[in-house]
Amino acid sequence: MTRAHLDKQPQDVAAMFDDVAAKYDRTNDVLSLGQARLWRRAVADAVGAVAGQRILDLGAGTGTSSLPFLEAGADVVPCDFSIGMLTEGKNRHPELALTAGDATRLPFADESFDAVTISFALRNVQEHERALREMLRVTKPGGKLVICEFSTPTWTPLRTVYTEYLMRALPPVATKVSSNPEAYVYLAESIRSWPDQPALAAQLQQAGWAKVAWRNLTGGIVALHRGFKAP
Repeated sequence: MTRAHLDKQPQDVAAMFDDVAAKYDRTNDVLSLGQARLWRRAVADAVGAVAGQRILDLGAGTGTSSLPFLEAGADVVPCDFSIGMLTEGKNRHPELALTAGDATRLPFADESFDAVTISFALRNVQEHERALREMLRVTKPGGKLVICEFSTPTWTPLRTVYTEYLMRALPPVATKVSSNPEAYVYLAESIRSWPDQPALAAQLQQAGWAKVAWRNLTGGIVALHRGFKAP
């Protein structure tokens, strides 16, 4: 079974997601106790896509996260570097323009999108600071970035319980519902090593994003970070 290491070599991470593609969305719903759908809705509301806009949905996987933008009438480009996830997505959603691409070397022209969003995928990018700069490059002046990512619970008791869930409860649950339980051990470890809310906000600012802010979801288990490209 494939398990990516925390140094996040791109080929390892892509292989891991190829391996879990068929059951990925269902597994996420189970492991998040149903919260994943609420988080996706929060992302869609934060992006606020409208008809005529062009939206880049990075780390889109099977395309589930892209559907709200399509429904809003926007031109959405779901992009991922896992061919297995894209293949599964194309089978489920042939209407989506699923595109293979690396977040650190995006295959798009400068200032191509009104908004860029990435959900639960920036953590898996080997050079995520470089990816933040690439997202800025392809965003139009005045455009928006929305990041949804696991973060640090703000209440100490919840943080303790959450950490215990990640490292003790998540692997046995993943064993029952996932095609590659070891992949979810990696995911749990990567969440623990990820920057907290202020640290990620600082990285957005260093990459050139303006008006950076964040909002906690589910007590900070997940955070939505937002930034704008200067006009």
